[in-house]
Amino acid sequence: MTETPTAFELTFRPNVELISIVRRFVSDFYERMIEDRDTVSRMALATHELLENAVKYASDGVTFLSITFEPGETSSTVSIRLVNRANAEHIAALATIFEEMSRHDDPFAYYQIAMARSAKRKVGSGLGLVRVRAEGEMTMSHTIEDDRVTILAQTTVAARRSA
Repeated sequence: MTETPTAFELTFRPNVELISIVRRFVSDFYERMIEDRDTVSRMALATHELLENAVKYASDGVTFLSITFEPGETSSTVSIRLVNRANAEHIAALATIFEEMSRHDDPFAYYQIAMARSAKRKVGSGLGLVRVRAEGEMTMSHTIEDDRVTILAQTTVAARRSA
């Protein structure tokens, strides 16, 4: 029998301090849903990276975060959705990152390319989303409606064993 999905949603104005607090909260959430500590760490990292992007790029400072855990018989799906408004320059940069990621089937190979390129940047690394895809082992997608950006990161994890 498959359990009902477990989810939570936050709408807030993230800042560096709040990101750390939310990371601890989501880590506790993931620990209750996922048995493997490495997977918990990857999910916390992905959530943290997505929230850092929101702090940097949200045009109005408001971010909507939704995390859903859908348990299954042998595996479960974790979905992290982040929604915020962004200016045209950031939307164009986001579209470029997603387009580049889509051209590389191997997330780690592209991560290496992006890291080499980031060494030449003067501001920021530009690695957040690429890191979520590679280190978080997540599939990534996005939608843009006017100035509203939605990023979805998903992965499949081992089902938690019954006690």
